Amino acid sequence: MGKSSKSGRSGGASIRNGKMKASHILVKKLSLAQQIRDELDAGADFAEMARKYSECPSKKKGGNLGEFPKGKMVDEFWNACTKLQINQISEPIKTQFGYHLIKRTK
Repeated sequence: MGKSSKSGRSGGASIRNGKMKASHILVKKLSLAQQIRDELDAGADFAEMARKYSECPSKKKGGNLGEFPKGKMVDEFWNACTKLQINQISEPIKTQFGYHLIKRTK
């Protein structure tokens, strides 16, 4: 992977009122998640990639999940979000649903 310019920071943005906002792209295969991440690193638009590839109903909104509190998302997803800065995109995160690329928006 080695894309440390957009990921890898240990401390994420602060969490206000116990809630965050994020968008995501959900796919079943790690190889596809990595391919999408490479395209994002090359300048592809996150919302367009979500509409094209995501298997989540949020794809209609460019992957936008809106605001959510801890406990609404699975632990792996929440924990990944807490490590992201605003507008930073995660590496592929595995959950019971597949592989997520998460972009923290608030």
